[in-house]
Amino acid sequence: MDAQTRERDPSAEQPQRAKEAPKTSPDQTRDASDQKATTPSLRERLREHWLLATVGAVVLIAALVGGLLYWLDVRHYESTDDAFVAARSFSVASKVGGYVTDIPVTDNQHVKAGDLLARIDERDYRIAIDQADAQVAVAKANIANVEAQIDSQQEQIKQAQAQLEQAQAQLQFSQEEFKRAEDLVEKGAGTVQRQQQTRSDLQAQQANTERAKTAVAAAEVGIKTLQAQLEGARAQLQQSQAQLDQARLNLQYTSVVAAQAGRVVKLSGARGTFVTAGQSLMMFVPDEVWIVANYKETQLNDMRPGQPVEIRIDAYPGRKLTGHIDSVQPGSGTAFSLLPAENATGNYVKVVQRVPVKIVVDNWPADLPVGPGMSVVPWARVR
Repeated sequence: MDAQTRERDPSAEQPQRAKEAPKTSPDQTRDASDQKATTPSLRERLREHWLLATVGAVVLIAALVGGLLYWLDVRHYESTDDAFVAARSFSVASKVGGYVTDIPVTDNQHVKAGDLLARIDERDYRIAIDQADAQVAVAKANIANVEAQIDSQQEQIKQAQAQLEQAQAQLQFSQEEFKRAEDLVEKGAGTVQRQQQTRSDLQAQQANTERAKTAVAAAEVGIKTLQAQLEGARAQLQQSQAQLDQARLNLQYTSVVAAQAGRVVKLSGARGTFVTAGQSLMMFVPDEVWIVANYKETQLNDMRPGQPVEIRIDAYPGRKLTGHIDSVQPGSGTAFSLLPAENATGNYVKVVQRVPVKIVVDNWPADLPVGPGMSVVPWARVR
């Protein structure tokens, strides 16, 4: 058989390959079989520890499902840890000065609207009321005196007018007598003496008439003066009445009462201390509190008033409250600060701004003492 025939015949190559194949010793074959027998497969391991494998698979599936559900739910919310409880707390001060006689409240005490917070010594203010009462009485007496003078002056005016009427009547009679005397003298039936006498009487009556007119005018001017005095007395009465009202108000101001329900904090007033008008006695935190959450401006795209909010207070981690978005401030927090940023000067670096969002809690639990500055974490559902 030639070489070409051997190349085509595969049977001729088998002995050659058998000769070239490496020979395996019996020891090597035995070690390989032992190693395969001693190394268990993954299936055998799971079969041996089936309970642990089952628990692990359940935990893995639960984690995947829980993570998926959490992601599907959380993406509808916007949250921030830059949120705090806020309230319009203010200082309680007395409007009048004096010694403090009573402080019936203590620190952190809850009070209702109208409850007494402090009392100032009221003796000086009662004396002021008595003085104002006396001034009112004096003003009323002055008014009565001027009114009586006006009545008397009106009678004098009537008397002067009657005298004027009498003088005018006598003047008219004297004019007629003088005219008759002149006629008689012209006719030669009368005497010159009679004419002179009637002329003298006429002049006297003219003077009396002028005097009566002057008396009436003087009486009328006098009543105008008295009326002006009456107006002044009435104004004095109003002033005295105003002083009396102010004295009564000052007496009421000696009792410092709560204008609304809330809690007393940082009590500084004490019995026996002297306070001036406007001096702080305590701080007051009203019951009306809310939450100010400083969200990033990139979180406001879908945020609207009225959207529900879940709230957790850091001081009470086991409690969850519900509320809603009340309003969004029209501007960032830095825009309304004492020294707003001037971005037009220097090198500008863009920083994501924070915008305050007011959140109102639907119902504050009575057993949770909360106050301004406490940290909260709100979750606003915006989608």
